Amino acid sequence: MVGLIILAVLCSLAFFPLGFCAEYREDDPGVWLLVGPFRFRVYPGKTKAKKKESQNRKQFSQKGGSYRDFKPVVRAIFDFLGQFRRKIRIRDLQLRLTLVGEDPCDLAVNYGRAWAALGALIPQLERLFVIKKRDLSVDCDFAGDKTRIYAKVNATITLGRTLHLLSRHGIKVIKELLELKKLQKGGAQI
Repeated sequence: MVGLIILAVLCSLAFFPLGFCAEYREDDPGVWLLVGPFRFRVYPGKTKAKKKESQNRKQFSQKGGSYRDFKPVVRAIFDFLGQFRRKIRIRDLQLRLTLVGEDPCDLAVNYGRAWAALGALIPQLERLFVIKKRDLSVDCDFAGDKTRIYAKVNATITLGRTLHLLSRHGIKVIKELLELKKLQKGGAQI
């Protein structure tokens, strides 16, 4: 019985969503961290007094390693990032652009350019991410004073997918780092 309860808890944690919500608007832009049903504001945070930066910066005397030796590690990291991006779900993508102008001809040209840019951007975003819902619009305002933009992105990934990717690709990265360390100590190359 206890084993079934533990299994049920682990399965429910696998579907636990993690993510962020970023919103840009004129009056109150912000970034929130999403942990399950809870939202925590990350930006802008509480204002703190800025610490004075010290003028004396430490210079590191360590030399870097060869890129050729580090290349397998970079390849493993890029493989992880490539798999990670397709696991992120963009639940809500909103973009509202309000163009301003007095001349209808210029405004029409800019309107067409804006839609052409969006038309080129959206397939690239859909290739990189899974987008569930999107709301894109370009509007014209003849009486406005400046061009305005509103953007909102709400992206999540489940805890189970994150742990799966970290365990699968993390092992590859650790193996490559250990192999690199062995080569740096003078071990035989396989």
